[in-house]
Amino acid sequence: MTAQIDPAARKKAIIDRLMSLEEQELATAQAHYDAFLKDSQLDDREGHDKDDIAASRENADLAAAFDAPVHAHHAKIDVIENTDFSVTDTVQPGAVVKFNDRRFVVCVSTTRFEVDGKTYMGISTQSPIYLAMVGLQEGDMFTHNGTEFEVQEIL
Repeated sequence: MTAQIDPAARKKAIIDRLMSLEEQELATAQAHYDAFLKDSQLDDREGHDKDDIAASRENADLAAAFDAPVHAHHAKIDVIENTDFSVTDTVQPGAVVKFNDRRFVVCVSTTRFEVDGKTYMGISTQSPIYLAMVGLQEGDMFTHNGTEFEVQEIL
């Protein structure tokens, strides 16, 4: 795609990829949870040896460990679904912000992801870097951890 794409369409592609990323993360966490939970169930036979019981408990513990990520990804999806991603000129929840030649989506924290050859990363509204730039507009400067940055672009 060219750089001349409509800002709303560009932003929609970014948000669609952000949601897809979270849905994939949720599906992976859910699959791990389900697999370990299934493996934690003892079969119907009368006697189980110590190894069977130990394996069952270990798998139950692993399933419990994957329960938290499942809930975390559900929560992130809920935040994404309830965020206003309208095109904006101010750093606020739902904005896509470029500074230091890096692009960030203000919503939830994520790993890096690509859209049209550009790398983005989600940051939460509780992150210190977001709190340092909330309310700013393109061209404004802010300081984070002793380094000064310029807001280069906002969608």
